[in-house]
Order: sequence, then structure tokens, then C-alpha cells
Amino acid sequence: MGIPGHTSSISLSQGSERRQTSKGGYRTKRDALAALNEAQGALQSGLYVEPSKLSVKTFLLDHWLPATKAGLRESTFQGYRSAIRRYVLLRLGETRLQALTPDQLNAFYGELLVNGRSGGKGGLSPKTVHNVHVMLHKALHDAVRWSYLPRNVAEFSDPPRQTSSGKAMRTWTPEELRSFLQFVESDPFYAAWVLSSSTGMRRGEVLGLRWQDIDFDRRRLSIRQTIISIDYRVEISEPKTARGRRSVALDTGTVTALRAHRAAQNQLKLKLGEAWQDHELVFCRDDGTRVHPDRFTQMFDKRVREGGLPRIRLHDLLHTHATLALAADIHPKVVSERLGHSTVAFTMDVYSHAIPSMEAEAAETIANLVRGTRAIDG
Repeated sequence: MGIPGHTSSISLSQGSERRQTSKGGYRTKRDALAALNEAQGALQSGLYVEPSKLSVKTFLLDHWLPATKAGLRESTFQGYRSAIRRYVLLRLGETRLQALTPDQLNAFYGELLVNGRSGGKGGLSPKTVHNVHVMLHKALHDAVRWSYLPRNVAEFSDPPRQTSSGKAMRTWTPEELRSFLQFVESDPFYAAWVLSSSTGMRRGEVLGLRWQDIDFDRRRLSIRQTIISIDYRVEISEPKTARGRRSVALDTGTVTALRAHRAAQNQLKLKLGEAWQDHELVFCRDDGTRVHPDRFTQMFDKRVREGGLPRIRLHDLLHTHATLALAADIHPKVVSERLGHSTVAFTMDVYSHAIPSMEAEAAETIANLVRGTRAIDG
């Protein structure tokens, strides 16, 4: 039996250094000895972690974010900081970092799915919760590397499966896209709508395009920068991936629209004179300054409503381009490269379900091949 009021302590030695840690609660010497053996084994293998009362909040805000900022894109850093403040601190912030368990993380993910939105207005999508998990997994992985934790408990948790965006993909038919382009033909951003629909470029890529990035003679453009919004500030950024920095072929109609847009912009420059702020952007505000991405989206939504067309998101112009290209038997690798996807498999995984006719055509092709082979054998 343990001695009432007695606290057995464990002393750890490594080389000439002697470290003593008192746990203050072992009931027997046997318990203290077992803890000592475990701690000594961890110390000798380089896995010992000094006990700490450091909270999740303090680690994330005071240690992890400042240490990782230099290696992150500004938009990624801001996204991490926002997720920590909006989702993590309220529910896990005061938890001691070393006391965090997989069960707590599972309960945390479940709470976000049900009541994750600010003001208790419902839950977050599985994809958003999964992204929070990915961030925490990275943070706790770094905590292990920096000897704050003996293991990454996020590896043993069960986050929601990563799914596609909760907003269903909607695309236009060729006739609907044609109607939209005809409706906006007199719009100052007509060339932007043409470019978005004919290349599948994302809004930040369209808004970040410079005249120097377009080779009119070769009918190609290069995507070298994007425009993003950080805390509603408009910033210039680089494409997220190496494949995002790509060259895209242009069709004759798109080149014609871009040439007309450049001529109109040059006239505006002459009219404004020194008031024009030249950022060399293809698409900009009336004074040459950058267009806010959210404003660009609002402009698109307004044109769709006014044109009486089926409601789709601006990003769905990308989906429309990819779907129409695949339906027209454009090779998936070509579509994947135009969109800047990481792999062809990713492109097909995203879009094959959106064109069910492909499967029907494949079934007929295979059946005809088999029937033709049998006829020859007969």
C-alpha cells in the first residue's frame, strides 16, 4: 500500500545531466518505478517530452503560427489563422496541449459539423471540417518535432471524409453559354467572360492577367500571377502549384475579344492621362486599379440574373468549360493541363460524373468492338 501523503518522484539521467520530475501522485513505489522506466526509455531514445501546461491556444497563436508564417503563402497563413480563431479556440483553446486526446478531436469535429458556423447558424461542410483537421494535424506534427508532444493525436482521430464542395456543380449547355455571351456582348468585361468560359481560368487568374502575359501572334497566354483577397484586401499572389503556372492556347474568337478590349482600354488611358494607374492588368477598374475578386463575382451574378439564364456560380464557368471539352472528346490530359490540375485522374474524378453520356458511349463502343470481333471470327 502507498503511504498517505507520500509522493514518489522519478529522476531521469542522460549523460552528465540529471533531470528530476515530480509527478506528485503515485500511489506506490512500483507505480513510480514503472513511470521512471518508461520515462528513461523515452529519454534514451530521444522521445522524452518535458511535462508542460502549455495550452492549445498558446501553442497555436504564440508558437506555431509565427514559426510557420515565413514558409506559407499569405493566403494560406490567413486561412490558418482564421480557422484557429473561428473554430479551434472556442472549443479547444484552453485545453492543455499535452492532454489533448483523439476522442476530444472527434467530438470537436462532430460539433463543427452540427454547430460550426458563427452564431450557431448550422454546421460546417465535411470538406471544411476536414480542412480544419488537416491544419491541426500539421500543427500537432510540428509540436512533436519541436518536443512539445510525444505523439500526434490527430493521427488517431477520425475526421470527416474529404468530399467535394457542398455546393453542387452546375454547368450550362452550349446553347445557354452562347446566350450568356450574346447578352453581355456590350459589357465592359465581355472579354473577361469570353476568356473565363473558353479557357476555364479561375477568377484570380483572369484578374491577375497582364498584357505582357499574352502572345497574340502565337495565340497563347501564360498564367504567372493571380489576384486574391486577404481580409478583403486585394493582393497579388503566385499560382498555388507548379501546374498552376501554365501556358494556355486561345481560340480565334477569344483573341479577337481581347484585342478589342485592349483597344478600348488604350482609349480610356488617353482620356484619363495621369489619372490612370497603370498596373499592366488586362482587366481592371476604370482607373487601372485592381478589381476585387468578390466584385468580379457580383458582376457575373448580376449579368446572369439580368439575362434570365439558369443560375450558376462564376466558378461553374470552369466546370462548364471542362464538361463541354470532355463531352466533345477532347483528350482528358489536354483538359487537365488547361485547367492546371495536378493529375489527369483528378480531372476525370471531378468531371466524369457530370457527363453520363460518356459511359453510355463507352458501353456502345465496347459492344460494337466485341460484335465486330465475333463477326470476323465467324
